[in-house]
Amino acid sequence: MTDPGRYKLNHSMLRVKDPKESVKFYEFLGMKLVNRIESPEAKFDLYFLGYDSPKAASHANHWTDREGLIELTHNYGTEDDPTYKITNGNSDPYKGFGHVAISVDNIQAACQRLEDAGYKFQKRLTDGRMRSIAFALDPDGYWVEIIPQKPAESTESIKESDLTTYRMNHTMIRVKDIKKSLEFYRDVMGMTLKRTSKNEGAKFDLYFLGYGPPPSGSSPSGVSAVADQEGLLELTYNYGTEVDPDFKYHDGNAEPQGFGHICVSVDDLDAACSRWEEKNVNWKKRLTDGRMKDIAFILDPDGYWIEIVQNEKLKTRTKW
Repeated sequence: MTDPGRYKLNHSMLRVKDPKESVKFYEFLGMKLVNRIESPEAKFDLYFLGYDSPKAASHANHWTDREGLIELTHNYGTEDDPTYKITNGNSDPYKGFGHVAISVDNIQAACQRLEDAGYKFQKRLTDGRMRSIAFALDPDGYWVEIIPQKPAESTESIKESDLTTYRMNHTMIRVKDIKKSLEFYRDVMGMTLKRTSKNEGAKFDLYFLGYGPPPSGSSPSGVSAVADQEGLLELTYNYGTEVDPDFKYHDGNAEPQGFGHICVSVDDLDAACSRWEEKNVNWKKRLTDGRMKDIAFILDPDGYWIEIVQNEKLKTRTKW
């Protein structure tokens, strides 16, 4: 048997050009390297980063028993290739993946710290109408949204930010048909809809899903009700895309590449895959395909890849 209530949205994978620069950036945001998998025979390395201070949501857990990790994938030689460049998912005709989001205790101090360190922004707090969020740029140009855990006005006079309180809150992907995507992520993947943000004037809606119960109670103005959580998935739906038969988002794995996948860790890998087999999911890779018998990949309605791995705390399978 398998229980989707025990699943975790474990990580989001991003391809990077230079792992030294990328690891440095995410460590500057307070993350720690919690696992590294080297594959010299296949000429790639994987770096798993997440929040791991005593205040973190999953401090000291096995890397498969966490939510909100970022996996950086480095293919050997890209750092020395002047022509290599990822697509960040936010420029036509390659829109699809949007961003990862970090929630912080003090958004003014957090953004000032990034700016003082020389990191660039897609949107500063003072840009545009939305003064409660910012978008920093990582070394490859991926967007990193910065959102507050507390009302911005309550922290204006505070000059420091406590990195040990940060959370890797969510990963955003754009979806064509929100009804199909919500049905898939709730009924097939077993997630819970935790928050909805309707923006009819701008003709887009946001849906936040994750494992575990929805939040209880309300949140202060300007603060998401799920800002203190990790491992959420934000689905962005732009009105009308579902009626265009030719419309398609870029999955990040076709050229030019960038974002690779999200990953769900499960209580029992074989049982979970059997459940998904019964639900007739679209497989990119079954457990029995290829040489790697400890991972599977499912395709969501837009063709985004979802990696499936065993939560090693719940059942030992692989010595990662």
